[in-house]
Amino acid sequence: MAETAPVLVNHRPFEPNPILSLHSIDSSIIKPHDSIAVVDDVEIPTVDYFMLFSDDLDERSKALEYIGHVCKDFGFFYLVNHGISDSVFEGVFKGISDFFNPTEIESRKQYEKKNPTNRIRWGLRSSPGENREYLKIIAHPQYHCPTKPSGFSESMEEYFKGLREVVQGLGKAVSKALGFEECYIEKAFKLGTGFDVSAMNLYPPNFRSKGSIGVPDHTDPGFFVSLIQDVNGGLQVFSNDGNCIKVNMPPNAIFINLGDHLEILTNGKYKSHVHRVVVDNNKVKRISVATLHGPSLDAFVSPAPEFVDDSHPPAYRGMTYKQSLQANGSDEIDVQSSIEQIRL
Repeated sequence: MAETAPVLVNHRPFEPNPILSLHSIDSSIIKPHDSIAVVDDVEIPTVDYFMLFSDDLDERSKALEYIGHVCKDFGFFYLVNHGISDSVFEGVFKGISDFFNPTEIESRKQYEKKNPTNRIRWGLRSSPGENREYLKIIAHPQYHCPTKPSGFSESMEEYFKGLREVVQGLGKAVSKALGFEECYIEKAFKLGTGFDVSAMNLYPPNFRSKGSIGVPDHTDPGFFVSLIQDVNGGLQVFSNDGNCIKVNMPPNAIFINLGDHLEILTNGKYKSHVHRVVVDNNKVKRISVATLHGPSLDAFVSPAPEFVDDSHPPAYRGMTYKQSLQANGSDEIDVQSSIEQIRL
């Protein structure tokens, strides 16, 4: 746990919009990239991880109530006081920068996808629809990472070790916010053996790209996706009214976006929000680490009975997490969303 004095939240009052996510927005409202209103004056909520486990019962109760509100009415937030130190972040960004050394690109090609079982994957995309160089690895329950450059694997492993504590902690907090015992999410998703995939991305300056999109509009499978980045800019998340909010993260914060399978488990009470990355304003290279924290591959996820009644019939088909990752023809390392195939 961080030992800094916690500050509960700092946010503007929020009036919920009846449109809860891009999933429910009529397709005629969704506009091309160039015509979507992009805003940076909407303040994304900040959740203090430390406060969720405060020894002061009143402070803890308020923090749990707040994260429940944020999950329901936003679906994304900045997480601060999470206990992962600045030095760990610095080691991660240095290791990734060293890995993506432009003079070593030929050595990285050994990790190009050769078959669906590859646990380490490298790719380079430069097209109107996607512009990035990336490295994907399995972070949990078995850790896989290139051994070179020196210190890279160790830095990433230390970061993922800290993230696992955050995953377990948020599982407890979200469970309590939903009104259940703190092990509710852990049991439903089998988080102890949860399947985590991390994508380390290098986005180019705009003069090197062939289009304005780094990663196109998408949601992510799993419990939630966590993201850190070395410089602000690029990441945008769709708000409840269908506009895009620029993500401008506080120092040492983690951006949390709820995943498809939390939406499925809660039968739509908590939503997985569409987000994307743009590179058209990149002045320098930008590094991000997006980690998808999923249930165990054999965990069967469906709308839980607690969220189903006559007014709220099941809105999603149940299947194992592995089956859901394969439902749209991709494999479990690509971890692409299949929520539209699962939706009833």
